[in-house]
Amino acid sequence: MNLNRNIGILTLRLLLGFIFFFQGYGKVFKFGVNNVYNNFFKATYEDLLPEFLTYGTAYYTSYVELVAGFMLIIGLKKDWALYALASALVIVTFGHSLAEPIWDTSHVLVRAVFLVPLLFLPKEWDKYSLDYLFSKRKVTVLHR
Repeated sequence: MNLNRNIGILTLRLLLGFIFFFQGYGKVFKFGVNNVYNNFFKATYEDLLPEFLTYGTAYYTSYVELVAGFMLIIGLKKDWALYALASALVIVTFGHSLAEPIWDTSHVLVRAVFLVPLLFLPKEWDKYSLDYLFSKRKVTVLHR
């Protein structure tokens, strides 16, 4: 049972990490955040929000997805990564809802379904992560 639990948490963390990491990677390195802003954010939100807010949001969400997604993949500072990704999901949900009150929520809901359980599950169950490795190391050093 413990192995199933550990593999289940690893699977959730990796799925969510890869989804966000590659989404951020595409925005930052493939398309460029300026192009993402000019082709989506600017056209969608220019009449709804101030430019500085949409410009900042394009950069914030793109880099959070990239960096926090990578942090989840390797299991480093998982809670902080999840908090950052949760904030990005809330921002994206607000933005899409503001632009179009009835929109396809499937891409946000899948991420939320993977993210929320990771916030609730005990940290010590996530044994295949750098956080767990570092916590075990700290305990070993303290007991010497």
